[in-house]
Amino acid sequence: MMKNNLREYRKARKITQEQLAQKVNVSRRTIIAIEKGNYNPSLLLALRICKELDCHVENVFMLEDKEAQ
Repeated sequence: MMKNNLREYRKARKITQEQLAQKVNVSRRTIIAIEKGNYNPSLLLALRICKELDCHVENVFMLEDKEAQ
């Protein structure tokens, strides 16, 4: 399972879900699903998101330890 800090990074940069979605060419619903942890983005999408947010992928998207579940 993957967890993420997307909402925090996006809000810190004052970008709306809609703005981010448009910049990375996905729907707002996709951004919402990623932020809620209901959808794991492809590597390409994760890289696009982090490029727009000017951050490193490993700071936004992390694998959860199996033992922690």
